[in-house]
Amino acid sequence: MGTMTNTNAEYGADQIQILEGLEAVRKRPGMYIGSTSSRGLHHLVYEIVDNSIDEALAGYCDTIEVCILKDNCIQVTDNGRGIPVGINHKAGLPAVEVVFTVLHAGGKFGGGGYKVSGGLHGVGASVVNALSKWLEVEIRHEGKIYQQRYERGNSTSPLKVAGECGKEETGTKVVFCPDGEIFEETVYEYSVLRQRLREMAFLTRGVRIKLSDEREGMEREEEFHYEGGIREFVTYLNKNKEALYENVIYCEGEKDGVYVEVAMQHNDSYNDATYSFVNNITTPEGGTHLAGFRNALTKTFNAYAKANKILKENDATLSGEDIREGMTAIVSIKIQEPQFEGQTKQKLGNSEARGAVDSVVSEQLTYFLEQNPAVAKAICEKSLLAQRAREAARKARDLTRRKTALENTSLPGKLADCSDKDPKNCEIFIVEGDSAGGSAKTARSRATQAILPLRGKILNVEKARLDKIYGNAEIKAMITAFGTGIHEDFDISKLRYHKIIIMTDADVDGAHISTLMLTFMYRFMPELIKQGYVYLAKPPLYKIEKNKKVWYAYDDIELNRILAEIGRDGNNKIQRYKGLGEMDPEQLWETTMDPDTRILERVTINDETASEIDITFTTLMGDKVEPRREFIEANAKFVQNLDV
Repeated sequence: MGTMTNTNAEYGADQIQILEGLEAVRKRPGMYIGSTSSRGLHHLVYEIVDNSIDEALAGYCDTIEVCILKDNCIQVTDNGRGIPVGINHKAGLPAVEVVFTVLHAGGKFGGGGYKVSGGLHGVGASVVNALSKWLEVEIRHEGKIYQQRYERGNSTSPLKVAGECGKEETGTKVVFCPDGEIFEETVYEYSVLRQRLREMAFLTRGVRIKLSDEREGMEREEEFHYEGGIREFVTYLNKNKEALYENVIYCEGEKDGVYVEVAMQHNDSYNDATYSFVNNITTPEGGTHLAGFRNALTKTFNAYAKANKILKENDATLSGEDIREGMTAIVSIKIQEPQFEGQTKQKLGNSEARGAVDSVVSEQLTYFLEQNPAVAKAICEKSLLAQRAREAARKARDLTRRKTALENTSLPGKLADCSDKDPKNCEIFIVEGDSAGGSAKTARSRATQAILPLRGKILNVEKARLDKIYGNAEIKAMITAFGTGIHEDFDISKLRYHKIIIMTDADVDGAHISTLMLTFMYRFMPELIKQGYVYLAKPPLYKIEKNKKVWYAYDDIELNRILAEIGRDGNNKIQRYKGLGEMDPEQLWETTMDPDTRILERVTINDETASEIDITFTTLMGDKVEPRREFIEANAKFVQNLDV
């Protein structure tokens, strides 16, 4: 085979692109802020707020104000020391200009300016500047107000003194407008900022963070301030659950240069809700700090249970999973040079963090349990119950596995499977009720669409232990059909369908059933949702007929649009569908199942909002009525077309 040559394209030393400074950020924004979607857009705000939080951690700032301005630009103000305005001799520019125009500049490097600092990369201000159409900074320092403006990362004039202020007035104000050339989306979401800023306030004890929105018709403001820090975070996360004991357990200390804070409290649920943070950044995949916490917890509780004869000589030791059943915990550490692992940089790798957390928690938890025997006993007894349920669940699971091996992975009898065996082409409709299931089986495209009809209400997994869950026929049918197993047996590579579509009636009951199914998937197979395999079907609400022509409307707005188009008169026949069972197979196919015409909504989870999702599921599926009513009232304006 001859060699291929291309005389036009030379690949030598001169062809290697060197992207200078901020030009690199504009060329490859994803490397610096993760993405140019809505997530990256909001990340800009966190980078600037992180700088203010660093001032708070260093003890110089106690108030941070974030405002979404009328034109969708962002203003962040703090009462810290103000970014230095003196000349940086290396660069020959004022320090503030270096911070905003030179990549990897700032007080976080070289270990001098800050002991620890928030944020992930420390790229902060210069990256925000590079990705903004314009940015203005105003600094109050030693009685003077300094200002500078930048456009797409470059200063438009030297730093100037714009006025005077009181000697004791200090701080920094940054106003920036994200660049529409870079971002796919430039509209800020108040709720996304609220979630992250509330979290920052919990993690930085005592700091006051104000958030306001000045956009027309969206005006509102809130303030987050928690003197109890992460203790209050745990109380907030447990607010719709029954706590097992009154006071939140709190451990704090420093070891090997790692500052450790842990807060935890058990409740009457069966889920482990542990959230870990490094320098105020969430670590959804955990890492060494989380491993240290879990080790300390298991070791300390077993030692206590044995010493106090709660565990007898021959009893099996409690597993970490048993002890963490129904526990809400926050593990927050501050470390000078965090190392992150994994593709998404969401897992901490520093080995000293494991030892530091283990040591601080072991020592202080031992002390707490000895001083609070009633609390210790309550936790140990809940763990023993969890252990028994886990054992019963294991037996049920083994039985299922053995059966499966004998019957050569027999699928549930009521599943109408598809003939194509390539998961990429296959989808499964989970349909509630027999009549809709029958229509769906007739309507489907047999090659690629499977139908699993569920009879009766699916179990609410928020209120049940594992053994009950394994015993529930509807849940068993779903687990077997999907093929992935659940919990520690979960294996995404065994997924039999790349689209799992929940198809329920468009009414309150249907919404409830969808939520029950989503709760089950979120608790036991979260990867299905995270990787985008779960969808909600959207059946139409109305069928409009006129002169033998048919239209379908999926909401009231669409109904009105169609009626405006075809004319509102006596010839219009409008049918309001009460449920899927009212449609014949052809209608069901045309409106809800045909890939060419249907509407599907993908269910997504963002790692950054994990704690809020947890609260939502507890609110909707838990025992307390009042929080559920409040939640529904607060969100009612976003919900349309629910029959009540």
